[in-house]
Amino acid sequence: MNHPGFPGRLFFSDMEKNKILVLIPVFNHGDTLRQVVMEALGLHDAVMVVDDGSTDGSMDGIRDLDVRRLSHAKNLGKGAAIRTGAKEARSLGYTHIITMDADLQHSAGDIPLFKIKIECHPDAVIIGKRDFNTGKIPVFPVLGRSLSNFRLRIQTGRKLSDVRSGFRAYPLALFDFFEFKENRCAFGLEILVKSAWAGIALKEVDISFPCRPNGKRISYFRYLGDCLSIALLNARLTLRSFLPFPHKQFNEDARPERLSVLSPVRSLKRLAESNISPARIAVSGAVGVFLGALPLIGWHTIAILIVAGACRLNKLVALATSQLCVIPFMPAACIETGHFMRHGRFLTEFSMETLGYQCLDRLFEWFTGSLVLAPLAGLIVGVLIYQVLTSGLQGSRPALKKRLGESRPIE
Repeated sequence: MNHPGFPGRLFFSDMEKNKILVLIPVFNHGDTLRQVVMEALGLHDAVMVVDDGSTDGSMDGIRDLDVRRLSHAKNLGKGAAIRTGAKEARSLGYTHIITMDADLQHSAGDIPLFKIKIECHPDAVIIGKRDFNTGKIPVFPVLGRSLSNFRLRIQTGRKLSDVRSGFRAYPLALFDFFEFKENRCAFGLEILVKSAWAGIALKEVDISFPCRPNGKRISYFRYLGDCLSIALLNARLTLRSFLPFPHKQFNEDARPERLSVLSPVRSLKRLAESNISPARIAVSGAVGVFLGALPLIGWHTIAILIVAGACRLNKLVALATSQLCVIPFMPAACIETGHFMRHGRFLTEFSMETLGYQCLDRLFEWFTGSLVLAPLAGLIVGVLIYQVLTSGLQGSRPALKKRLGESRPIE
């Protein structure tokens, strides 16, 4: 029996025991590498060090230690080093890797926490959440972490507290499934976003934030090059997240979502037969109608894509149902409602005076009326969609009942 959310051809059997390797990429950290490796070996017997083209003889200090060693002839980047180690670990029969830095930024004492989390969630990416409330942390790292967390929420709808943490655990199946383009620091973001898009759970585990030696950390972050590559990656991922097209899923039973405005009921039934719950489809439709009814002239689509992405709703359903508000009836109903709320009577005169010269008044009334009608219309549409999905699929009642009450989501 295979783990849910992973193709059987990639992942490992439930009968197999998780085999975990601690992976430490290193680049010119000769002063700290030996201490990091010895602490890791004290808590876990399988450790691999990948030398990413160091020029300070970093590996010389661990040649007497019982660790597996790999090397790049030149510096390729942290992401490339992790992928090199992951490929080797996969060939050796390991199922997971725990990555940690070689600069004493991470405490090896937290490795058992990752091992426990892996046993509970073997098909999840696990991120170490640092406690920034201890000690004096510079303001820029804190702001940077908050910004990265916010971007991930927009791009994937997932909420994490420490996206920038490099202390992580990965199922090695991920590295067989994805095609990565980033080799350096941007790789950490790329793998999180692609995992989330593919339906993989992102879990967090609380870790310590040890004091750095002499209050400093040896960093080879290239401020110009790495910041530019991260910015470009964020732009590309954000634009892709706005597109209402499905992402490739690990679940081999997942089917592409196909919607047609000519057959809405059939389209909803197709969605209900996929791995999307009827409740989420209904909420997506309700949000689409709600935002479509607001006077966001020229911005409806962008607003729907952002909200649907941040809330992990179905973008196709939200965009489709928002078209119900394009017809003149909805704006007119909102304007009439707003006019009645302002003057106690409905607008009955339609002329250049009322619709032309008084257009700002009509926009205000549209907005006011939409605050009443948009939630009501969204609720009605959401309830109707849910009723269609739950009562209109009599032929697939057993499967639907199982999905509603018995199955567990990936996250």
